[in-house]
Amino acid sequence: MQRICVDMDEVMADTLSEHLRRYNEHFDEALTPADLAGRGLWQVAPEDRQQQVRAFLDAEDFFEDLPLMPGAQEVLEELSGRFDIYIATQAMTVPNSLGPKYRWLQRHFPFIPPQNYVFCGNKCILLADYLIDDLPRNLDRFEGQGLLFTAPHNLTATGYTRVNDWQEVAAYFGGI
Repeated sequence: MQRICVDMDEVMADTLSEHLRRYNEHFDEALTPADLAGRGLWQVAPEDRQQQVRAFLDAEDFFEDLPLMPGAQEVLEELSGRFDIYIATQAMTVPNSLGPKYRWLQRHFPFIPPQNYVFCGNKCILLADYLIDDLPRNLDRFEGQGLLFTAPHNLTATGYTRVNDWQEVAAYFGGI
């Protein structure tokens, strides 16, 4: 079977909504995903807030209860019958996320075995046919076919095969 690697944050899990929720609550702001078009929260937050923006991610509970991206469960379950599915997440950039990400995956994607979780730093090590990711730099280093999953920060990225949501992923692979 062909192999698909899938990023977790901003592809399977709506990490941005939780990051914005904490940011807005802490700084009494009202930033929305639309405010980030083509930019990440790091690029929008003032310099004196950068340390706190990072601290939100380092919190023990940040990754524990992230909302699902609509359609991710259904499409990945269907694809898992036709492809080897691996979850490839840059957990090493936020070491506190390892346990919460593992538990989140177990809770929401029980049909993907834990031995198919790849907690890495640099995704250039991945050997797969496809990579679905929201970060263009990860696709640039990947040797298979990359699919850029649309997120506010990558709206201006060009030159990639783009999928806007999980229904488009399903259509790309001739699925449900």
